[in-house]
Amino acid sequence: MYQGKGRCACAGVTVGKILHIITPVTSTSEAAVTYTQDKDQELQLLEQALEQSRQELDALIDKAQAELGAEQAEIFEIHRMMLDDPDICDNIRDTIQNELLTVSCAALKVGEQQAAEFAQLDDDYMKARAADIKDVTARIARNARGEKSLVLTENVVLVADDLQPSQTVALDRSKILGILLRHGTQNSHASILARTMNIPLIINAQLPISLNERSEGAPAADADSVCDLSGHTVALNAVDGTFYIDPDAETTQRIQAVQAEFAAARARQEKLKGQPAISKHGHRIMTFANIGQVDDVEQVLANDAEGIGLFRSEFLYLGRSTPPTEEEQFKAYAKVASTMNGKLVIIRTLDIGADKKVDYFDLPHEENPALGLRALRLCLFMPEIFKTQLRAIFRAAARGNIAMMFPMVTRLKEVERVLKICDEVEAELKANQVEYKRPKIGIMIETPAAAILSRSLAEHVDFFSIGTNDLNQYTTACDRQNENLADYSDPHHEAVIELLRIIAQNAHAAGIPVGICGELAADPELTDTFIEMGFDELSVSPGAVLALRERICNSEAQCLNPCPAALDKLQAH
Repeated sequence: MYQGKGRCACAGVTVGKILHIITPVTSTSEAAVTYTQDKDQELQLLEQALEQSRQELDALIDKAQAELGAEQAEIFEIHRMMLDDPDICDNIRDTIQNELLTVSCAALKVGEQQAAEFAQLDDDYMKARAADIKDVTARIARNARGEKSLVLTENVVLVADDLQPSQTVALDRSKILGILLRHGTQNSHASILARTMNIPLIINAQLPISLNERSEGAPAADADSVCDLSGHTVALNAVDGTFYIDPDAETTQRIQAVQAEFAAARARQEKLKGQPAISKHGHRIMTFANIGQVDDVEQVLANDAEGIGLFRSEFLYLGRSTPPTEEEQFKAYAKVASTMNGKLVIIRTLDIGADKKVDYFDLPHEENPALGLRALRLCLFMPEIFKTQLRAIFRAAARGNIAMMFPMVTRLKEVERVLKICDEVEAELKANQVEYKRPKIGIMIETPAAAILSRSLAEHVDFFSIGTNDLNQYTTACDRQNENLADYSDPHHEAVIELLRIIAQNAHAAGIPVGICGELAADPELTDTFIEMGFDELSVSPGAVLALRERICNSEAQCLNPCPAALDKLQAH
């Protein structure tokens, strides 16, 4: 039996036979370079491959719309448009003509080049866009080679280096028991589609070099060293991130018990849809969800979140050569607000910097970007960029229930300056007779400075939302991206917990609601603590909403910092 571990991307438990899918070749570095003696023939073959790819994607769009809904079908509509994109098609033609490469090699080379700049971004959403380009060009190459698509004939657990979105949708999902990937991200299309289809998924899995290894053996270092696992049995626990290949009888029995427990918990939690999260002693907490793109709204509604506590707006800015226009932003914000149908949507203004960068801002190099020109500091440094976003948010607020919050606040002077800019934006919209609504304004408390000053800051804003990821990082002086500091970066650090208590007390002293939108909000060990501190709202990933609601409803904790007026304000947004 081999035991491995990975990261859960879609919760669930299953046991089944493995089908190990060899990841399609998507780059020239993975394939032998081949040349042509007849470039005219290759150009003709390219047109045939493009047409076949269009037909396949048309069929995938129809399948995705029927089985998954319009939002997920948009992935393949984008792929379909890429097949007519001159930046892709003309570059493939030029590569064939100038370098005498075959269609397959030319398509892979162009895809690799165009995906490279996306893949360099330290942002999961933009890395997924790189995967889109490589998916499309790999499809062209595959059709040029005359390869056939995989068809499932029995129930299996898919194991792969990674899965392209088109692979995930094209397969018969009724036969997919679970998915185990050596790579992948939480925001990759494969992860999003797995959550939509409710398929247990583990990413970043430690797949074995050989099955002679035992649990203490080293995982494979690269795709080439992973052994073919097809035909073997795997017990997949996508609740704690563990998996067992060829499990013994005791392990199989234990996993099956976990599977039954998970199914029972999910059935219980489904019954909580439409119900408020109220503890045994009567403390009410709003259960919200975090999203990073427009498509995530479907999962928010499917999991019955009462609102969106964090809408990360930077996805609109990343992976492009110019900033998004006011109209682009307005449409994205308005679409989310409209889809949420009256439920509160809290938009976090631009949080670029640190691990998220864009070339077109042309910012100077920083030795320590986490402590540099990022988030609100960047917005105040580039006020026209900031005002464009604010105008879009003000306009979208007229179409739905929108609030906005500013990240990385450290002092009152910043808040006063932001409020002045908001006044200017409102005056401009009013003077130009543009439909708008001034949204409620909050700030993120994610620096020790803001936590310490939270009593005075609370007098100037409508709500607080605590970003516990950065608050923990800045309080404990631990880079959360540094794996070597994992033992020092304790989310339950006494100083962090004390700051949370202080922030909640100061918010309620001023009569404003306070919530948490960082990863700590979903920590089951802290639910009772958050009730005791009096938090009004917790915002977690969509799939964690109902489990959080259940923990709140079952809690015997007593709220020590009640503020009914704050909750009323949150519900009245």
